[in-house]
Parts: sequence; structure tokens; C-alpha cells
Amino acid sequence: MNRRSALIGLTSTAAALVAGARSQEAFAQATRASFESAKERARSLPPLETLLIAQGGTTILDEGFRGHATTTPTNIKSASKSVISALVGIGIDRDILEGADQTIAPLLAKDLPSDPAPMLREITIGNLLSMQAGLERTSGPNYGRWIASSNWVRYVLSRTFEDRPGGAMLYSTGNSHLLSAILTREAGRSTRALLNDWLGPAGVRVADWEQDPQGIFLGGNQMAMTPRSLLAFGELYRNSGRTPEGEQIISETWIEKSWTPRTRSRFTGERYGYGWFIAEFGGHPVRYGWGYGGQMIYVVPDLELTVAITSDETHPSGRGSGYLDELHRLVTETIIPAA
Repeated sequence: MNRRSALIGLTSTAAALVAGARSQEAFAQATRASFESAKERARSLPPLETLLIAQGGTTILDEGFRGHATTTPTNIKSASKSVISALVGIGIDRDILEGADQTIAPLLAKDLPSDPAPMLREITIGNLLSMQAGLERTSGPNYGRWIASSNWVRYVLSRTFEDRPGGAMLYSTGNSHLLSAILTREAGRSTRALLNDWLGPAGVRVADWEQDPQGIFLGGNQMAMTPRSLLAFGELYRNSGRTPEGEQIISETWIEKSWTPRTRSRFTGERYGYGWFIAEFGGHPVRYGWGYGGQMIYVVPDLELTVAITSDETHPSGRGSGYLDELHRLVTETIIPAA
């Protein structure tokens, strides 16, 4: 190739790169514009504090409302149950735990009642993850008595059985706390240290987290992270357990298991896997984590879409309040069509 031809080739390549960059920027601007209605609808919901939307690995919307910022840590409440599930999956991948079918009694032997019910020895790690331990709930009206006890692990294990292990879904934060205790003891490190170490490369970090009287971080509640960290966590699952750089943090097998329906919520009627609710919005499969007050992480795999929402943690979000339905409609009627 002569010098003139080479120069022409380089000029053409540069022009193509510039045109490509302009095209990408135009696409990004058009995409952001298409989500403008979602931002305005979110703004109209008084409890809603932040909204983040990513599609195809690019953050399209990063918005705080009424003085709230996506860089400020907030309590994600029970959305942290999805995070605990991730830690369990990584613990299994690293051979710290045997698997979802491993029974928990030998792992928590020192906290078992003196005369344990026979069914205690049947509960598995998977039963805790899917809220099918069968033990009386420590959430809802029972939550206060539980956290007022001197040993939260022993309190959960001393509850009476309302169903057999593997039976109906009995949503209980105590189940997730047992998982935090198991991880702490088997790994020899706190779950906070494990989280920041294992999930940190994906941009997920916890800023604050409540501990029980024995120093075990509360599995499944009272975990503070920035809304951007929450979005990064959802993106990790959306991207089959890989960071944006391609590092495999959570195995695809574990994500598939987590998103496999195992039971159904008696409160919402929706299916539940290992720390994730499983639904369909507007004809698209959706997996979501839900925390009190409206702390939400939505993953819509077929649209390469992830949505993180944080809300006033003192504002109820259950079916009775109607706010959860408002958030679901925001995603179904506004965000998904834009995506």
C-alpha cells in the first residue's frame, strides 16, 4: 500500500470512528429522552427518593428527588435478602458451604435448643433461602420480640414449627439471619467483610449494617448501601454474575437456581426463589428484590434492563398501602415500554 492510500485509509477509519461515536451519543440521548416520562412519573410519587435505570450495561437514568442523592447510603431493608442469597451462592462456589441441600443443624449446633424438635435437623440452607424453614416467623408482628432477645440465632431456632421444612412460604428475616450466622462461622469472617470483598469488584459495598448482640451482621435487613451500589448489584445478576470487566463473581448456575420458583408468597401471590421474587411484567420475565418502604431492585433479563428504586424507609410498601403496586406499574407501564 502506498503512502497516499494509507492516509486515505486512516482518514476513512477516523471518520467512521467519529460517526460511530456521534451515532452512539445520539442513541444515548434518544434513550435518555425515552425514559424522561419515567423520571416525571417517579417524581410524582412522594415516598420515592431515587431512581436508577441501566440498559445494556449503560446507566441511562441516575436521579434523586426532593434532596436525595444516588451517592448517599440508604437502608435497603429486606432487599438485602437478595444480597445474602448472593453471598451464600459464592460461599458454595468457594467450598465454604456444601450446597443448598446442606442441613443447618450441625452448622448451628451450639445454638440449638437443649431438646431440639426433630424437624430442626431437616432444615436446609435452601429452605432458609426460600423461606420454607417451617419455623414461626420473626418478621411482621414478631420482629420486635425477636430483636429484643439476647441471642437472635437461638431465638429463631427455638421457635415452634408452623409447617414442615420445605412446606409453605413463611417469610421470616430470622431465616436470613441464620444464613448470616452460618457464613460468619464457616468462613471465619463477618458477612460485612465477605460482602465488601466478594462483591466489591462489581461496585457493591455496604456502608453500614446492624449487628446482633453476638456481633453477627443482621441477615436480610438494616443494611445501608448507596442506590448506585444497589443498581450495581442488580447489574451483576443481569450480567450472569460477571462484572463489567468480565470477572465471574457469582456462578451462572447459582443465579439460575436463585431465579427458579420454589414457593409462592401468601401476601402477594407471586413466586419466590432464593431471595428473589419472580414475576412477569408486560409480558417480560422480571426478577426483583423488595425491601420495606419500597427499596427495590428489578432485573428484566430479556431487555438487558436493571432498575433500582429507593424510597422513604418509614413508609409502608405492602399490598395494603398500594405503594408497591405503584412501583410495579412504574416499571410495567413506563420503564419497560421505553426499554
